[in-house]
Amino acid sequence: MAATLKNTNRLSLAMERTGQWVFSQEIPTDVIVEVGEANFNLHKFMLVAKSNYIRKLILDTKESDVSRINLSDIPGGPEMFEKAAKFCYGVNFEITVHNVAALRCAAEYLQMTDKYCDNNLASRTEDFLAQVALTSLSGALVVLKSCENLLPLAHDLNIIQRCVDIAGAKACVEANFPSRSPPNWWTEELTILDVAFFERIVVAMKARGAKALTMASAIITYTERSLRDLVRDHSGNNTRLMEPEDSDMRMHQRELLESIVNLLPAEKAAFPINFLCCLLRTAIFLRAASSCKNELEKRISAILEHVTVDDLLVLSFTYDGERLFDLESVRRIISGFMEKEKSVAVFKSGDFGDVCTTAMQRVAKTVDAYLGEIATFGDLSISKFNGIAILVPKGARKADDDLYRAVDIYLKAHPHLDEIEREKVCSVMDPLKLSHEARVHASQNKRLPVQIVLHALYFDQLKIRSGAADDTTNNMPEAMATRNQLQADVSLVKENEVLRTELLKMKMYIADIQKTTASTQGTSKGSLKKTTFFSSVSKTLGKFNPFKHGSKDTSNIVDDAALDLTKPRRRRFSIS
Repeated sequence: MAATLKNTNRLSLAMERTGQWVFSQEIPTDVIVEVGEANFNLHKFMLVAKSNYIRKLILDTKESDVSRINLSDIPGGPEMFEKAAKFCYGVNFEITVHNVAALRCAAEYLQMTDKYCDNNLASRTEDFLAQVALTSLSGALVVLKSCENLLPLAHDLNIIQRCVDIAGAKACVEANFPSRSPPNWWTEELTILDVAFFERIVVAMKARGAKALTMASAIITYTERSLRDLVRDHSGNNTRLMEPEDSDMRMHQRELLESIVNLLPAEKAAFPINFLCCLLRTAIFLRAASSCKNELEKRISAILEHVTVDDLLVLSFTYDGERLFDLESVRRIISGFMEKEKSVAVFKSGDFGDVCTTAMQRVAKTVDAYLGEIATFGDLSISKFNGIAILVPKGARKADDDLYRAVDIYLKAHPHLDEIEREKVCSVMDPLKLSHEARVHASQNKRLPVQIVLHALYFDQLKIRSGAADDTTNNMPEAMATRNQLQADVSLVKENEVLRTELLKMKMYIADIQKTTASTQGTSKGSLKKTTFFSSVSKTLGKFNPFKHGSKDTSNIVDDAALDLTKPRRRRFSIS
């Protein structure tokens, strides 16, 4: 409504000004020129003297006396026609960088060229373009901006290409040799353009050999200005974020983002990772094309070693911070980075085993901290939590303390998990790679399943018995050897329990036989035979003793007399 009122006022002023200098001629007007909603009362002979187009309209008409001409299609509308009419009447007016392109197009439309009349409007505007407007970066950009509403005529007159060439050349000069402060002032100047014109300037700069970082600086500034609400505003307080997905504004933002992503130079490291994460979050929010999101994911994955927890959190949460986005993008980014690092390491060393690089260790630490941040959200499923945690190879973690912290936070935020579900959550970490402080905490943590607590306790017992220092964080081979020893000892303990149970059953069976034999034979003879039979059976069973030739640790075997025969208790690990 305000825009319509403003346009109406401008038309009224234009007609009023025109009336003032037309009526000053003291000659009655004989033609009315219609331009949109504006009507101009003018003289035919004054217009025909400069405009070949109006002359043809009057000559080619079938009417004997033309009193009305419609020029609603003139570039620039009523304002530009007013200035063209003033030129025909010899009235002075100002040509500026803001109106020179529209005046040049209007002159072409009215055929006010030097072919029809010397020193006409077309040549006047061309002189201004060459001598004033296109001599500076700012002037060229303002002229280019004004051409957005003058297509296709501005393109046919080569105004756009001239502006692009000059702006691209001067931007390259400013990037290398700034003429004012701040040095990147020229990037702010480019933000006034439509994305199509901005793209042409970036292409022109690339053709002139501009560095990737130079173009990246311009693209970052342009993006932050064009998508300010989405890229820079992380507070979630902006009401414009509540626009429907199919609104015109959202569709325009989606097209703008996809165009910007297509502009990104091939060099992956040209952009900071936090900017790329903001772009990807915007692409997810706007439901951009899959090709757009995939390109951003690949770029982030290529430089993931520089990522911070905050960068990953930007990808994970909605703008209001109340709920999680689909974490598939994060999963694909981490997976792509790990695969790339493995391929590079294998290519350099030729080792197809479990490789681990410094970059992988840095990312592993960041991912564990990231898991701790998102673990508090109730809608984070076990599969998504574990799916991200297992993307990091076990060898990339020197210690699992950060991962244990994330697991503990998840269990605390999801108190209704049963034993099996808690075991699934804990399966992503290795209790044997916890520091002493973490193992002490785990042994007293009631949220952990019993299996993990036993692991921690048993490992500490083995370390105490062996007298070794607690340096699992720095000695990975020792941790692996200890784990193997733990598994072997647990297996032997279980086999020992089974054998002892079988032995007790055999003793009870022998006792029954003894009672039967005692009732049929004499006491002395039965006693002698009983002793001989029992000795032979015991000798036979003794051959099955797994500890006959020694074991790693037999100090924890309980004496038969102390064993509860009623109902042997099931154990996952024996720590006696």
